[in-house]
Amino acid sequence: MPPLLHNQPHLIADRVRALALDLIASGDRVVVGYADCGTYGALDEVCVELGLERLPGLHCYDVFGGASRIEEYFGDQPGTYVLTDFLVRSFERTVIRELGLDRFPELRDDYFGGYTRMIWLAQEPDDELHRLASDAAARIGLPLTVVPTGLSGLESALASLVDPPPTELPNSPQD
Repeated sequence: MPPLLHNQPHLIADRVRALALDLIASGDRVVVGYADCGTYGALDEVCVELGLERLPGLHCYDVFGGASRIEEYFGDQPGTYVLTDFLVRSFERTVIRELGLDRFPELRDDYFGGYTRMIWLAQEPDDELHRLASDAAARIGLPLTVVPTGLSGLESALASLVDPPPTELPNSPQD
């Protein structure tokens, strides 16, 4: 699925349905590698309709950072803008260009005026990503907080989707 669907979450459910139906028709086992991602339950309706499971949470931030920690961040400071490694790498394209800020920088306050901080959920941080995250925060005028998360949340969530459930062995009769 194209990552830019996140900029138009109202399209996600229908696109997932179409792809899932194609894969199911091909005999493939299908799981959904999206959290709700702004579909407001529409993706869950597709999953129920087609008997599919999806990643847990309201968004990928829950998967990487843990739902309770993300809820705490938003509770402490509702104006929190969150980045993943993907968003750090693609910020110029997926945010700046997609929102037209490269052509109309005066829109910065319209889009980001309500934000008070940027948190980067750093899955695999390195010097280049640190530089890009700092540049992204500076570009929209927010202080940056780096929260190392690793990939364990994603790995665990994916494993629960793709690993078969453990088979219980019948109890053997005792003599």
